[in-house]
Amino acid sequence: MKTAILFAATLAAIAVPASAQQIDPKVRARIDRILKATPLIDGHNDLPGQLGDYYKSSVEGLASGTDKRPTPLMTDMARLHEGDVGAQFWSVFIDADIHGDEAIRDTIQQIDVVKRLVKAYPGDLALAGTADDIVRIHKTGRVASLIGIEGGHQIGGSMPALRQFYDLGARYMTLAHFKNNEFADSANDDPKYHGLNAFGEAVVHEMNRIGMLVDLSHVSADTMRAAIKISRAPVIFSHSGAFAIDHHPRNVPDDVLRLLPANGGVVMANFYAGYVSDEFQAWNVAKSTEEERLKLAMLGQPKEREDALKAWVQAHPAPVVTVAQLADHVDHIAQVAGYDHVGIGGDLDGIPYDEAPAGMNSVSGYPLLFAELIRRGWSDANLAKLAGGNVLRAMRQAEAVAASMKDEPPSMATLEPAK
Repeated sequence: MKTAILFAATLAAIAVPASAQQIDPKVRARIDRILKATPLIDGHNDLPGQLGDYYKSSVEGLASGTDKRPTPLMTDMARLHEGDVGAQFWSVFIDADIHGDEAIRDTIQQIDVVKRLVKAYPGDLALAGTADDIVRIHKTGRVASLIGIEGGHQIGGSMPALRQFYDLGARYMTLAHFKNNEFADSANDDPKYHGLNAFGEAVVHEMNRIGMLVDLSHVSADTMRAAIKISRAPVIFSHSGAFAIDHHPRNVPDDVLRLLPANGGVVMANFYAGYVSDEFQAWNVAKSTEEERLKLAMLGQPKEREDALKAWVQAHPAPVVTVAQLADHVDHIAQVAGYDHVGIGGDLDGIPYDEAPAGMNSVSGYPLLFAELIRRGWSDANLAKLAGGNVLRAMRQAEAVAASMKDEPPSMATLEPAK
């Protein structure tokens, strides 16, 4: 879910903010203690794209949520601290239809947004490139800020571009986004390669060599399996759920979860209601179907179509999605893959404001999830792994793999000419 389709619903249905929901003080103290010792690392936040789409990429006015914007944001400095966030991967996303040199240019512009954001709030944010950086910055009370590229199309088919993105600070790349690209299949597209082609395999190898995490959110299950099979370093799913809980193709099937212990990878749970709740996803499909029907039935009548869709939504309200349902995904991933292989990747500012579990539509909401898991009996040790311990371990393993490959020459692989 990306900014081009955000905020279609009215703000009347906005989820209850985390600050309005009560956590027992003793439970909150326990959560704060855990997150002071181990940084909470979120795998995916789309604030840079939101700023680009709605606010001309300006990074001003983000000190607190008191800045009333016509298109509301889920992220600001005050709420990052309220949510005990220790590190954030900021997504640099461009539309999957952009390719070649234009894709490289637009990605650089998004990286520039992240760097200007960090520079604008030096008391709150600091750039990080390694696991040790995250730990060091967290101890200063600031949010360690990393960069994640959200689609393989963004390198424009160029290995040199991949390497330069790493030098600019990118520490993961999602192999595909909403559409298949030149080398990898997407979960939201018909199979083209049934995984990865030869160039895609070379991309994974080069990412291992330079120390960039391979991100398997958005990719097809076959792409997941292919990448895990060949990756020497742990993979991540920066913002994905469990397919067994919500049967969306974006989510991770159990057979893939069972591959993670050998690989060392981490699935970071997504907060989007459509990936959390099967019932919500079914409602969303029904709504889209009705919208398409109205387009045909009321061609040339945009106001009437809008009113008719609002009436349909009023007659068919969206199912309520809860923190407990989000916790079900976290629990399932932990049970199938193991407690060493689950993390958090909210996809905040990349999902509609009113389509997250109640209280989880803001970076202040993470303690609600921890409180629910504490209610279920999670230990402090396993909560620390979920928070960031698992991601730190995966990053250190990836760094070690890169060190072991330092004598290998840079890949000069190129795409085969289009047929």
